[in-house]
Formats: sequence, structure tokens, C-alpha cells
Amino acid sequence: MVRKEIEILRKLREQAIRGDPAAIEKQHAKGKLTARERIELLVDPGTFVEFDMFVKHRATEFGMDKRVALGDGVVTGWGKINGRPAVVIAQDFTFMGGSLGEMHAAKIVKAMQYALEAGVPIVFLNDSGGARIQEGVDALKGYGEIFYMNVMASGVVPQIAAIMGPCAGGAVYSPALMDFVIMTKRTSFAFITGPRVVKAVTGEDVDEFSLGGAEVHATRSGVAHLVAEDDKHAIELIKTLLSYLPLNNAEDPPYIPTGDDPERRDPELDNVVPEDPAKVYDVHEVIERVFDTGTFFEIMPHFAPNAVIGFARLNGRSVCVVANNPAHLGGVLDIDSSDKIARFVMFCDSFNLPIITFVDTPGYLPGVAQEHGGIIRHGAKVLYAYSEATVPKLTVIMRKAYGGAYIAMGSKHLGADFVIAWPTAEIAVMGPEGAAEIIWRKELAQAKTPEERAELLKKFASEYREKFANPYVAASRGYVDVVIEPSETRPLLIKALEFFYTKREVRNIRIPKKHGIPPV
Repeated sequence: MVRKEIEILRKLREQAIRGDPAAIEKQHAKGKLTARERIELLVDPGTFVEFDMFVKHRATEFGMDKRVALGDGVVTGWGKINGRPAVVIAQDFTFMGGSLGEMHAAKIVKAMQYALEAGVPIVFLNDSGGARIQEGVDALKGYGEIFYMNVMASGVVPQIAAIMGPCAGGAVYSPALMDFVIMTKRTSFAFITGPRVVKAVTGEDVDEFSLGGAEVHATRSGVAHLVAEDDKHAIELIKTLLSYLPLNNAEDPPYIPTGDDPERRDPELDNVVPEDPAKVYDVHEVIERVFDTGTFFEIMPHFAPNAVIGFARLNGRSVCVVANNPAHLGGVLDIDSSDKIARFVMFCDSFNLPIITFVDTPGYLPGVAQEHGGIIRHGAKVLYAYSEATVPKLTVIMRKAYGGAYIAMGSKHLGADFVIAWPTAEIAVMGPEGAAEIIWRKELAQAKTPEERAELLKKFASEYREKFANPYVAASRGYVDVVIEPSETRPLLIKALEFFYTKREVRNIRIPKKHGIPPV
């Protein structure tokens, strides 16, 4: 090759990598890293292979012929993250605000196609002002093709979106179609219509962060699964998340020895659940004591906290954890917690991650707001997700397991492989007090004083609890496989997981179909 041509190549590469110094300075002033700085932190040193570095937009209208940059505002390539391959897409806000045009989108689509062909995760670092209006319908076409690839990749390779700056209009739908969304606290926001449009249409005066900031999406909308302090923290979260996941749906999850004794018994577990069924406790204490020490990685911790979901390791194996949390709303299932659980179970099933469920719920949340909000439809999602899941499903009933919520939370009747109950488990159609109100209503009506009625109710509830609301009735029917002391939970779960890890779906009732229709 002629030396002059090599020199030209070097200069072009340097130009693409260097970018606009003034725009980079502005990016840093906002507390944000550039696209290339983010990639450098994310991938293992020396492993990133960039492609389409010299792509430029083709638009000439509205002065676009004078606004050109190599790469067209997005960096794409593949590399290794903690030794495992992944495709990385990073939008570059320093060129036209990371806006998406025809060629910008084409680079993203190609990267996603490569990820599907190679069977590796997609990590998309979003930082974009939205569609490039100077390119009109070509920008819209680009979004459509990205959404299509998101759907094609769904359930095939893990997809992680990190929103590290603005994400507005059509841009929000790609993260929404991906498996996990991470948002940075002070630098990111996501919404379909911005504050000015909201004020013009509804009269509401709101800023970007109050409308669609990380806190809003992590606590109220459920769009954000994790919140990061800054770009560096977001990248750490991505690395941690990927460490629990297989590269694709044909691969087993990673096995990482932790050194935690598989036979470890924790006597403190015997005292976690209060003797009084009306008293609350935090299920996190159970999770931390059962799984390999320090491995629980919670997802959506601030949204619907009456349900807890996340990844953990059990004797080194990656597993999914689903639990009711009596510390919030008594652990009831409501609209938001049902959505949270159902989607997570579907993800875990898609990527061969065993599901371990901890049950302590008094039922579905009653009330006009819940009924009118569609608790029937949303609650049915949990039933659908567990029934459809074919991975190993292990369930631990800690205390309350009443009515439809008992069935929904990984019961034997929805295909659980192994169900464990603690001696404190209460499995019944409804709580003892509610059941007593119905069964002994005539006797209660004959009470002469409120005090007498309260005493009778207590007596009848105790009788119902003794006869029905205990694990031994369900165990006598085979709905519970074993009743154990809580301190025995870890070693037994490890033995059950080892036995069922090679499970293959063999149900004869499965009928060939394109796909089911979940109650979305």
C-alpha cells in the first residue's frame, strides 16, 4: 500500500476519534462522558472492533451539506465485556445532539444484525435529541427499522439500554422494547412529548426531569429498571447485569464459583418470620441469607416494592429470584407488582435462568382503583408467565399464601417443579379471620357485645388456622413437596436446583402454535 494512502487513512481515523473539541467540552460540562469514553470504560482494553467509522449522512437539505462528521453521530462495534463478547452501540451527542438520521439508524440496525448472527448481547448507550428533523421521513424509517430489530432480538439475545442523556419522542420506544433500562440520575430523561408540548396541550408546567427523569421512571412508571449515579456507575451496572446472563437463548447462564458452602445452614432464618402473622418483616433478609453471600442483584428496587425481583447465585449458578415483601403493603399483589413479576419471569424463562420464588402474600389487592385499573388483566399476567415458563421452578412458601395469589406465585398447579413450605406457611382460600367471618357468621351474629364477638372471632380463626391454614394439608395432597425448618432452605434449594437443572419440557398437553396471547 502506498505510504500516502496509509497517511490519509490515519488522518481520517484520528479525525473520527478526536471529534469536535468544543462539543466534547460541553458534554463534559454537563457531567457526561463522550460515546468513545463510555465504550472505553465498558469493554475490555484492546478488544473493541469499530465498524462503519467513515459513514456520513447523505442529506443536503437545510444546510446539512455543511454539517458532516465521520460516523454520523453514533459509534458501533463489538468487543469483550469481562471476557465475554457483546455488540455495543453508543450515540454521540457531540454531533448534532446525537440525532438519528438515515445512516445513523443504518449503523445501529447493522450492529443489531451482527449481534443476532453471532448470538451475543446488545448494549445500547442512548444519548440523543431524537429524530433528525432535517432528514424527515428517512429518520422515521430509521426508527422503525430499529424497533423491528429490537423485536427480532427479543428473547434471542439480551438487550440492555442505558439512557445517559435525552431520549425523546420515537427514541423512547427502542429502550422500552429492550430487556433492561438503566438511567443516570442527573443527566438523563425520557418522554414521548416534552415539557413545552405538555404545557401547550394540558396547561401543566413541568421540567424535563419531573416529567421523565430517572427517579420518575424508577418509582412511578416502571420504565427504568436501575438508576445510576453517573455514566461510570451506569457502566458498572451493565457489567454486573451481564455477568448473570447467558450470551443468548441457546446457552446456559454463566457459572461462577463463589466459595459459599452449599451445606451452609443459617439458624437466624428460623426467627425471621414473626410468630404473629400480622407482623411484617423484610424479605431481603431471607434472600441475603439463602443465596451465595453478596450475590443478590435487585432489579426495579424502587418500583412496586411489595414485590422483589433480581438475580442471584446459588452454589455459583445464576438464578432469578421473585419474592413477595411483607414490609410493603403486606406483600399483596397489585397492578404494578403483577406487571413487574410477570415480565421478569418471562425474561428468565427466555434465557434459561431457573426461577426461585419466595411466597408471603395475603392475596390480590382489593379496591375500586385496582378493579377499575384492571387488576384482573394485570394479575392474570403472573398466571400466564409462570404457566408458560419451562425452566426449573422452585418455590418456598414462607407464610401467607391465600387464594388466587397462592396459585399465581409459582404454585405446583402452574407447573412448579419443587415446592418447599416452612412450618409457618398458611395455605388457604383466604386468611383465617376472613374465613371465620364467613363460616361462623351466625355464631358471630349472636354475640351480645363487641368484646364477645372479638373473642369468638379469635377462637374461630384459630380453629380455621389449625385445620386448614397450615402446610400439612397441602402437603398431604402433594401440593407441597416438603415441609422444612427455614434454616434448611439453602442446602435443599441447591440439591433441588442440581436435580432439575437438566429439566426438559415433556408435557403432552402442549399443542403446536405460533405463540400464546398474554393478557397484556
